[in-house]
Amino acid sequence: MRKRELKNIEWSIGIIVLILCIIGLVALFSATQEAEYDEFNKQCIWLVASIVIGIVVMLIDYKSIVKMSPIFYGAFIILLIAVLFTTPINGATSWFDIGFFSLQPGEFAKIFSILFLSYAITKIQERDKKNINKPVQLLILLAIIALPVLLIIKQPDYGTAAAFLVATVFMLITAGIDKKYIIGATILIIVAIPLIYNFVLPEHAKKRIDIFLNPESDPRGSGYNIIQSKLAIGAGGLTGMGVLKGNQTQLGFLYPKTTDFIFAVIGEEMGFVVAGTVIILYVLLITKCLYVAKTAKDEAGSLIVSGITGIFVFHMIENIGMVMGLLPITGVPLPFISYGGSSLITNFICIAIILNISSKRQKTIFVK
Repeated sequence: MRKRELKNIEWSIGIIVLILCIIGLVALFSATQEAEYDEFNKQCIWLVASIVIGIVVMLIDYKSIVKMSPIFYGAFIILLIAVLFTTPINGATSWFDIGFFSLQPGEFAKIFSILFLSYAITKIQERDKKNINKPVQLLILLAIIALPVLLIIKQPDYGTAAAFLVATVFMLITAGIDKKYIIGATILIIVAIPLIYNFVLPEHAKKRIDIFLNPESDPRGSGYNIIQSKLAIGAGGLTGMGVLKGNQTQLGFLYPKTTDFIFAVIGEEMGFVVAGTVIILYVLLITKCLYVAKTAKDEAGSLIVSGITGIFVFHMIENIGMVMGLLPITGVPLPFISYGGSSLITNFICIAIILNISSKRQKTIFVK
């Protein structure tokens, strides 16, 4: 990578990510005390591996990755089909258990679906900028995302599937989709929600929504986790109860505290100050990513960053929202903070691609 490209990189994005990772490690350290820090130690290993993988991805021109995206997309479609035949873990067939590491192909599929979708959009727009708004072309683009989404719903993993959809919306808006499609899709969603709830969703998914609306209806069953999460956040106050000193965290009332409810651990033990800082950091991260999307050298780069930003937006809002009782529980991890090797590696690859794209920007030269 040349000096000019190094200067162009939006380094503030990397700094924000590292701060989030540090906060996550502190929370994991506290949350895994009774388990002899097993998940904390593993997360440290995944963090080092993620940084190394991220650096490698940064050194590869993103245009080369985009050109290879159809191959990777096809490979992960095969993996998403194969994972359906594995032994269910917590009722879902989302992971390949390979001993020391559980591979979640749905996480990696997000990256290559975004890359392949950007590849398809740019190919269509090379012929005609307005081509994307032709029904046939739009259906082709939607089919690219629909395939992995349907396979992930089959697992079932509705949270990850929703992340695909949000990323797609961000990318289509960036590509210049006609407003009539956005309005039509919005009306369709409003009409479809009650139909999906009554005739499509399985009972466990309906129960999550019912519990979200009224967790006190089953305080010792399905509503237990969200009630404990809200108690933990409320108990933290302004500055928290102290690391390793949270009641809900240390006494085992909060579950799963290393993944879905890690933000509740932060709220209880580090308080509103740190929890609020985490939210501010995410807002800054999203803002910086959108800036890179706006200033990207080409359409492909802009589309890719927009899609990745959509994933970060969804994960942040959904995870923090469900922990606070504002959104239904979907099992979506908090980027860079929740425990999980597949999630952490995927997020670092996403950040590396964004930094890669930012390095190729052309800075404005002012002439005196």
